[in-house]
Amino acid sequence: MTGERIGVLGGTFDPVHLGHLAAASEVCDRLGLDRVLLVPTAAQPFKVDEPAAPSAHRLAMCELAASGDPRLGVSTVDLDRGGVTYTVDTLADLHALHPDAELFFITGADALARLDEWKDADKLLESATFVGVTRPGHALDQSDRPHILVEAPALAISSTDVRRRVRAGRTIRYLVPHGVADYIAANGLYDGGIDD
Repeated sequence: MTGERIGVLGGTFDPVHLGHLAAASEVCDRLGLDRVLLVPTAAQPFKVDEPAAPSAHRLAMCELAASGDPRLGVSTVDLDRGGVTYTVDTLADLHALHPDAELFFITGADALARLDEWKDADKLLESATFVGVTRPGHALDQSDRPHILVEAPALAISSTDVRRRVRAGRTIRYLVPHGVADYIAANGLYDGGIDD
C-alpha cells in the first residue's frame, strides 16, 4: 500500500500570506498531493540575526491560514526541536512521523538554485522530491538536478512588505487571509519595528 503524498512548505511565516497559500495549493493540485504541511521554522539559518515575531504568534497565524482548506495542515517539528532550522532535520523528523509518506519539499525556485549551500545537501535529495515554485513569466532553471518546477500565482507578495504595510498603517487586505489580518491587529504585531 502506498503512503500519503505530503507537501512540506517550511518558512518563517512572519506572517504567512496568500502567496504561501497559493503556492501550496498549486503544488498540491499539480502534483496530486494528499496535503501540504506548513512548517514554521524556529530560526532560519540564513536569517539568524533578523528579528521575527515570537514562534507562538507565527504558529497561530499558520493554523488560522490552514484552517480554511482541508488540504492544508501545520507541523510543529521545527518549533519543537528549537534552535536553527535545517531542512535535513525537518525532513528526518517528518519521515519519523510519517514513515510511509512520500515527501515533497516546496521552496522558491531561487532558493532551489542554491541547494548546494544548504546543510547536508547530498542527503536532501534522498529525503524528498524538491519542488521549486516561481511566478508565471519568470524563466525556470532547467538544470540537471532532480526536482520539479511549478509556476504559481501571487508570489509577488512578501512577508517583508506585509510587515512594512502594517507599520505604516496601510491595508494588508487580500495579502493575508482575513483571520491572519485580524490576528495581527488584535496582537499588535509588526507595528513595533520587526522587519528585515
